[in-house]
Amino acid sequence: MLKKLSFGLLVTTLVLVVVIVIGVQFTAPQQPARDSPSAKWLAEGPYQPQQAEMLFVDSSRATDANGEFAGAPHRSLPSAIWYPKNAGGPYPLILYSHGFRSSRDETKYLLAQLASHGYVVLAANYPLTSGAAPGGANANDVSNQPEDITFLIDSVLALSDSDKPFEGEIDSNRIGLMGLSLGGLTTSLTSYHPRLREPRVKAAVSIAGPSEFLSKKFYDQSGVTIPFLMIAASADRLILHNSNAAVIPKRVTNGSLLTIVGGNHIGFVNMAEPVLRFFHNSDFIACAAVLASVDPETDEVFTDLLSEADGIVADPNAPKLCAEPKPPASGHPGRQHMITQIGMLSFFESVFGNSLETRSEGKAVLQRHLAEDFDEANFQLADRVAGVK
Repeated sequence: MLKKLSFGLLVTTLVLVVVIVIGVQFTAPQQPARDSPSAKWLAEGPYQPQQAEMLFVDSSRATDANGEFAGAPHRSLPSAIWYPKNAGGPYPLILYSHGFRSSRDETKYLLAQLASHGYVVLAANYPLTSGAAPGGANANDVSNQPEDITFLIDSVLALSDSDKPFEGEIDSNRIGLMGLSLGGLTTSLTSYHPRLREPRVKAAVSIAGPSEFLSKKFYDQSGVTIPFLMIAASADRLILHNSNAAVIPKRVTNGSLLTIVGGNHIGFVNMAEPVLRFFHNSDFIACAAVLASVDPETDEVFTDLLSEADGIVADPNAPKLCAEPKPPASGHPGRQHMITQIGMLSFFESVFGNSLETRSEGKAVLQRHLAEDFDEANFQLADRVAGVK
């Protein structure tokens, strides 16, 4: 009897695996045409991406007490460095910031692609906003993360000899930032905040970053005119597109917006493809994770950042987190990944590319070809460009 049950369970499991495999194959995302500009930029670059684990500890700054966690006299930043094998340098350096209750590994597909095209990318787990934060993730610690980025930039530039996993040097004139969700806010603060900003940053990408409370004054007051790109999703339930992304072209000099029509918030992370293909809108996962740590009624986050003088002002009429009763259907996460990859890489190459030809090609792909090759992609340039009235 037990043998029959075991055999039956085995057969059922095998059938289920076959069904899943077939289902994944038949629902694979449509690729751009092989001869299209997007297909070229979607492909892995000329270098093999490598990854090295490192631990950076800032002993000059403390980690605040948090819940049952008593705090620490330092800030510990477990990090991964992605780099191109046998590229030689000098390399552009990109600092990646993860989302709330997440980790540095959440978008490996983006970090590996940058490394394959000759970039060094550093991604760290932040002390109190990662999923492993002692005492539970605390979104308010985001105000400490711009200084973490400054420390990490200093630390990478100081690497030498056997401590440095890559050959060659970093080009200190080509430093950029990128972040997802709360990491997108970290990117914006580090790029523009009058006191927290890092002046060595020359380009920045916020992916679905909260920004409704960052006014035009916030972006203007420090005179920063670096190229800035917001990549956002129209069906995002957590960081609503209308109030956080659609405002960017009007507020940010040299800012631009790449909208993925039908994309959602969790669709940007690794696990979305192929695991979340079959949901109406899988942002219920992102909403559950955030609402478990943030009260949607009081919404008491980022309170230490609020300042009319800095242009950071909360809107009391702003929609509550994940309050939409009937979220729109989301598109294919595989297509969302492709658009994000191409948009991110073409943006950074338009700024940091080694030649005028590469920079021009990156600009053309981002501003024109991406929307030609993907119906879901919509690009909008800033109303204000530096030096143009």
